Amino acid sequence: MSAPQIDPRGPRFGAWITTVVLAVVLATGWWPLLALQTIVFAIGGFLGLQHAPYGVLYRRFVAPRLGPTDEREDAAPPQFAQTVGFVFAIVGTVGYLSGLTVLGAVATALALVAAFLNAAFGFCLGCEMYLIIRRFAPATGK
Repeated sequence: MSAPQIDPRGPRFGAWITTVVLAVVLATGWWPLLALQTIVFAIGGFLGLQHAPYGVLYRRFVAPRLGPTDEREDAAPPQFAQTVGFVFAIVGTVGYLSGLTVLGAVATALALVAAFLNAAFGFCLGCEMYLIIRRFAPATGK
């Protein structure tokens, strides 16, 4: 059975939205918006990209206007990247909530850098982490 394949334009679209959201959080310090982004990351990372809110927006409203593509990629690396984003966003949210504003801002800034790299250049740090981890993980007998 092959791994689920996705249109690689979807994660880049989501990365643009994430970039804007995280930039607004950094500019304003409004942690409830970061908490919402944390939920978005959790859905994509733990429930799967097919349920990720920005992915749903892409599939319903953007992809039909762009037309089909033959380009496909494995869904596992971007899903892992969503989980990594969740970790940074939860640390940022807890930082802001607990009064550790510097922790919140630094965690948010790191997530913003990763989202911007994906959006602007198609370079997904979380995806690269996934591939490195897979390379060094022990074989599972497959």
